[in-house]
Amino acid sequence: MSQDWRIFEGTATPHDGINRLLKIEAPSWRRFANSTASLAANNDLEYWRELLKIARTRSRDLQRGQSFRVQQAQTNVIDAVNAALYLRRPLLITGKPGSGKTSLAYAIAYELKLGPVLTWSVTARSNLQQGLYQYDAIARLQDAQLSHMDSSEPLTERNYRNIGQYIRLGPVGTAFLPSRRPRVLLIDEVDKSDINLPNDLLNLLEEGRYEIPELRRLAKRGEKKQLVESEDGLDVEIEDGQVQCQAFPVVVMTSNGEREFPSAFLRRCVRVQMPTPEKEALVSIVKAHLGAESIQQFESVIEEFQDRNEQEEGNLATDQLLNTLYLLTQNADENAIKDLLFSSLTRLGEGQ
Repeated sequence: MSQDWRIFEGTATPHDGINRLLKIEAPSWRRFANSTASLAANNDLEYWRELLKIARTRSRDLQRGQSFRVQQAQTNVIDAVNAALYLRRPLLITGKPGSGKTSLAYAIAYELKLGPVLTWSVTARSNLQQGLYQYDAIARLQDAQLSHMDSSEPLTERNYRNIGQYIRLGPVGTAFLPSRRPRVLLIDEVDKSDINLPNDLLNLLEEGRYEIPELRRLAKRGEKKQLVESEDGLDVEIEDGQVQCQAFPVVVMTSNGEREFPSAFLRRCVRVQMPTPEKEALVSIVKAHLGAESIQQFESVIEEFQDRNEQEEGNLATDQLLNTLYLLTQNADENAIKDLLFSSLTRLGEGQ
């Protein structure tokens, strides 16, 4: 297959390839009813200027995107990302802990210049509402009580009647804001969720829209537009209490394979397994994080880690190697540190 179709190349080199995707019409079954409704061109441009400015301040996220490496022999990961981009579908990526699943989202955002990654770290208590938005009803009640105590207070846009000021969009809710360019949304460790979350996500992933009932009620009373705060800390306008994406976000969902998902959920995703890094990939990762001089200095340690990882059936994480090499640069005892850090994640999880 020709590489010409690829928009994401996995090279850690920023480029404007996303503009090519925006010129390609989505499949007929992935076009959204109101996908032409977006910010005015000038507002959209200003919105993305602010996002890119925020992205430049997040040095750790930038470093994760810059240091990510895809093994040349495992081009299926790159192909899966591009398939998800073209099909406007979420990417469900599974693999061992430490194999680079989470870092892939940062690599996509960095290479395609898609602003800061919106991250939702899922737990057993997570529900979709938390990912979409939070409404601080208690703060509004307190402001209402204070307002009634002071009858001279004018009805300004900052008083308790302006519900928008009590609403903050979460990472999922922000990702689906209408914009010409897609945001990168990382739903991390979705397999840790309550059994209902994958099913709750179905309508959002299929329709690309959600409703904020508190604002919807206001819209019916004539207050069509409300300003709310996004996950990025920016003020964004919600019309009629509804959010409909224009460009479907780049949704990267990670799973450690701890549970199975419903078939209805799986068929809406592009699925791929993240490979366990081989020596060539490990060398590239070490070089990116610790510098080229560390390769020759610690070549034997890298080889030993690779051998142990094969014996442990891929149950060592790459950051265990990085942590070990960092400590060795601080003159730590090599044998003691390897015994401490080169331990199987499976055995640790079993308490052995």
